[in-house]
Amino acid sequence: MTRRPVQVRVHLDAKGIRSLPAEDVRAILRAADPLIATGGRSLLAKVLRGSRASDVLSHDLDKNPCYGFYRDVSEEDVLARIDWTILHGYLAIHYSGRLPFLVYTPAGWKIERETYADEIIRDFDAMLAGGVRPYPLDFLKDMNRELVFLVLDKIQAALDPKYLPVLEDWAQVDARKVRERIHAVTQRIADRPA
Repeated sequence: MTRRPVQVRVHLDAKGIRSLPAEDVRAILRAADPLIATGGRSLLAKVLRGSRASDVLSHDLDKNPCYGFYRDVSEEDVLARIDWTILHGYLAIHYSGRLPFLVYTPAGWKIERETYADEIIRDFDAMLAGGVRPYPLDFLKDMNRELVFLVLDKIQAALDPKYLPVLEDWAQVDARKVRERIHAVTQRIADRPA
């Protein structure tokens, strides 16, 4: 008979924070993205504070767009803000064996999905400004399908033909269902009234 490992208990304390600005919530959720289902509050705090610790650098977490967002804030205050997002239902704590890790709640994922989709479209704009084709879009292949479709919905809503070259290159690297959606968006943009 094997003994069940004792889970490491997490004590959440928002230290009296009554609310966080929407920008802070988005930054915490964005910084948490590469840690979802693998990392916990302490590692997230290191990312948000811009730590040069080996566990941050070895996993390229210093490349996160919100790395250092709370550079001038104490670790204790950063943890309080992270705890606030957990206590207010944007992040949750789950366990893998005995260790806690972070996951998005539906409310947190909704915010993160919008934030990340807007970031991807800004990346497309930068690629288009650079003008060097084919555009490096392989990173989209392993991305969450719901997020990918949201990006495509945003491009379709814009009806901007400047995105046609990105869509063309993207269709060369992604799965069949995504290619079908890319084709539908391309057709919608091409069929738009002049």
